[in-house]
Amino acid sequence: MIDLSPLFKAAAPIPFHALAALAAAGLGATQLWRPKGGRVHRQLGYAWVVLMASVAISGLFIHEIRIFGPFSLIHLLSLLTLASLWFAVARARRGDIAGHRRVMILLFWLALILTGAFTFWPGRVMHEVLLGA
Repeated sequence: MIDLSPLFKAAAPIPFHALAALAAAGLGATQLWRPKGGRVHRQLGYAWVVLMASVAISGLFIHEIRIFGPFSLIHLLSLLTLASLWFAVARARRGDIAGHRRVMILLFWLALILTGAFTFWPGRVMHEVLLGA
C-alpha cells in the first residue's frame, strides 16, 4: 500500500520535487501519445517545461547524496536538464521539429523516468512511500 506520509515528512524541497516530477511524468506521457503540433500540444508542452524546470531547480537544493562536497552527479543532471529544456524549446521555435522531438523524448525517458527510478532504491524517500521502511 502506498503511504505518502514519508514524502510529506521529508525535508523541503523533497515533497515539492517529487510531486512536480510525478506531474511531469503524467503530463509527459500524455504529450508523447497525443497528436503533435497545434495549440494544445504547445500549451501542454510549456506546462511540461515549467514542471521539468521546477524538478531540475528544486533538485539543486537536495543534498542527501554528497559526493563533491554537498553535490552529486544528479546536480549536473539538473543543470543539463535546464539547458536541454531551453535547447528543445529553441529548436521548436526555429522550426527544427525533429531536433525538438529528439531532445524532449530523451528528457522524458532519461532525465525523468530513468532517474526517477533511482528514487525507489532502499533508503530513499520514494522507496519508503511505495514499499514501506
